[in-house]
Amino acid sequence: MNHAVEHKLDADSRHALLALAALSPDEALRALDSCGEGLSPEVVARRLREHGPNTVGQRAEAGLWRQVLQRLVNPLNILLLTLSGVSVLSGNVESAVIILMMVVLSLGLGLVQERRSGRAAAALRAMVHTTASVQRPGLATDPPTQECAIERLVPGDVLRLSAGDLVPADVRVLAARDFFVNEAALTGESVPVEKHAQPEPRGASEALAQGDALALRNTCFMGTHVASGSATAVVVHTGARAVFGGIAEALTGERVQTSFEQGIDKFTWLMLRFMAVMVPLVFLINGLGKGDWLEALLFATAVAVGLTPEMLPMLVTVNLAKGAMTMSRKKVIVKRLDAIQNIGAMDVLCTDKTGTLTQDHIILEKYVDLRGEPSDRVLDFAYLNSHYQSGLKNLLDVAVLKYAEVHDKLHAQGLYQKVDEIPFDFQRRRMSVVLARGEEHLLICKGAVEEVFSVCRWAEVDGERIPLDASHLADVQAASRVLNEDGFRVIAIAHKPLPALSEGNAGVHALTVADESDLVLLGYIAFLDPPKESARPALAALKAHGVAVKVLTGDNEVVTRKVCRDVGLDAEHVLLGREIEAMNDVALALAVERTQVFAKLSPGQKARVIEALRAQGHVVGYMGDGINDGPALKAADVGISVDSAVDIAKESADIILLEKSLLVLDEGVTEGRKVFANLLKYIRMGASSNFGNMFSVLGASAWLPFLPMAPIQVLSNNLLYDLSQTAIPTDTVDADELVQPRKWEINHIARFILMVGPISSIFDYATYALMYWGFGAQTPAQQTLFHTGWFVESLLSQTLIIHIIRTGKIPFLESRASLPLMFTSAGICAVGVWLPYSPLAGFLGLVALPWSYWPWVVGILLCYLTLTHCVMSWVRRRFNI
Repeated sequence: MNHAVEHKLDADSRHALLALAALSPDEALRALDSCGEGLSPEVVARRLREHGPNTVGQRAEAGLWRQVLQRLVNPLNILLLTLSGVSVLSGNVESAVIILMMVVLSLGLGLVQERRSGRAAAALRAMVHTTASVQRPGLATDPPTQECAIERLVPGDVLRLSAGDLVPADVRVLAARDFFVNEAALTGESVPVEKHAQPEPRGASEALAQGDALALRNTCFMGTHVASGSATAVVVHTGARAVFGGIAEALTGERVQTSFEQGIDKFTWLMLRFMAVMVPLVFLINGLGKGDWLEALLFATAVAVGLTPEMLPMLVTVNLAKGAMTMSRKKVIVKRLDAIQNIGAMDVLCTDKTGTLTQDHIILEKYVDLRGEPSDRVLDFAYLNSHYQSGLKNLLDVAVLKYAEVHDKLHAQGLYQKVDEIPFDFQRRRMSVVLARGEEHLLICKGAVEEVFSVCRWAEVDGERIPLDASHLADVQAASRVLNEDGFRVIAIAHKPLPALSEGNAGVHALTVADESDLVLLGYIAFLDPPKESARPALAALKAHGVAVKVLTGDNEVVTRKVCRDVGLDAEHVLLGREIEAMNDVALALAVERTQVFAKLSPGQKARVIEALRAQGHVVGYMGDGINDGPALKAADVGISVDSAVDIAKESADIILLEKSLLVLDEGVTEGRKVFANLLKYIRMGASSNFGNMFSVLGASAWLPFLPMAPIQVLSNNLLYDLSQTAIPTDTVDADELVQPRKWEINHIARFILMVGPISSIFDYATYALMYWGFGAQTPAQQTLFHTGWFVESLLSQTLIIHIIRTGKIPFLESRASLPLMFTSAGICAVGVWLPYSPLAGFLGLVALPWSYWPWVVGILLCYLTLTHCVMSWVRRRFNI
């Protein structure tokens, strides 16, 4: 992977990175014409004009003619244009014109909708903000930073990076504290790499110039993310000049087909295979039976057009775009259109509990000593730890820092100065700061109870220090357990004095994880995050829609069990991270099926649970917003995050919620199923109708002494029928169609074709019999009357059958289509009835039908619609289609 990346990085960019890596931080700033305070707004504006926005993999919208060409070059349009050319060469210009009209209709509607949806999608993406903390001169904030959209970063900008941040450009590290960066996006290595600010030795950088620039330890690259710690860095390369930017530009437009697109392609090729069998048979039967090979060729060409699902690309575009816009109005932003189908197919949702089941409004309720009594000393130490840590301040820190009176008491006389810190990570699950007060130095640690216990040797009870051995451990744990059982989230506070600093240390203590040992356990702070009132009804709604909810949290099992019970989830059996670690894949696959709540999970264990669920055939969604949710979001079929999430979570997600609520997500699930249901209506109708027509045309060609319908009539019939389907994306969907997840299953479509398609042939043959014996259209001289009778019946039956296929209920009575679909159906039916009597009749080869024809055709249509409804109802019950 590394060498492939290097080939994408141009020589100038590589040499610039290597040259800066060999410089000290101050020298690197001077080389970039920057300073520690950052760039002034005027300089930023000038450099933004020079270097352009910091965006990659996004090209300007293609011009109109390029978009036309892109839509024109697909198997369906190429086939239609080929058939149009055959018609011209055969002298049938009218047929060629109608075929071209079909291409123009599909291409034009699709193009208009694509351009409209493209602009709408850009507006939707703009609603999801990704920013970076940038230093600017003259700011009064502490630290002096402001949030800046990453698109506006320029070389020379000075950034502050902390856990959870995406690295927004190629940067040279200026200062770092236990700074670890995950470079898996570039190198494929999942283990985070430690970065520092020291210059690379000259010899090492020269060696790297011939090898792998990604091995630089004082340089971070766009597209990676901060796993833990914090740093200050200066931007070196932005946009396409960055390592990741060069790769993204090279790969723009190249992506693996999604399962949704693969399903569409499978259906298209299924219909093309039908054509490959039917069209040659029609040509041979008519050529051999009637002796007119040119006429047989024209008719076979028309039949091929009739079998082509030419409106499919347009309807896919319209359906997905309409779904994305509707979902946006419900606070669900779709980053990838094909994710709409995935969210509709989702049958298992994995989610953290904080903010989804709870209010995400954490309040510091209690601060107690080891006997459970209120303790201001515990609150003071917790405040100092939260105030001086430089990493990502989570909701617990925010709750602690709201105690303004504590801030005034501790900082009124500038008593404390920060010396160093050990940032939080998800393995230790704790963080520490070292503070100086005069000549004294104090380490204050806070974190998860068990993890803090593991590094404590003493406990402070009533002002006395006692050993934290087996005889006392149960007593000091009792207070935390009582708080947990009451639903509080508990954080332990510990401390220890550090030895006086020697002169050789130059006033700086080189703090390491090893210093987190022999601590004195002081007490606990307890937070309350009450369950959301909407959680219980939201979970019930998801269950009613066939989505099982599983809770995956890093919190302890006692708090998790209480919250889950409060919202109605089965928390009798909770699977813990340490238990998962001991399981092999087979055992885990069995466990995830019967477990609803998972606690004390690491990020990797969350991803492993999701992979186990997917291996069992589930379509899995994961909802998360934290640093530890990145692996799980990528492992899921559909990753769901929120606009307030950390950068890495938003970038990993396919769907962004503007409100962190399961009710909002449930609406997104419903809309995804509506989109897929409407697309499936067209596919089922087109496939079954075309399959039925295959039997009708083959039988009629072998039996009749003339063609069953003139080529221009076949094409006109198909054009009108296509027009009637353009309103399908607007159709309503029955509530029972939304109860279960909607999956793409080509086998179900094939079964539907085989069982429902031939029904239309029965009534086509009934129409043949009516015209042949009832109205005496038995000879080539009377074929025009035969053609007209079947033309009208075929058009009316195909147009009306959508109202049967679209619902499992009694159409028009129990379930009505949308008004646009009703209007297009009624309009096309009216045109079909009018055409035999219109001025266009001669052009189309139609004649006026006798009035006695209409009662017969009405009876045929009623019987056809009734039988199809009965068969469809049975098929739905029998095969759950």
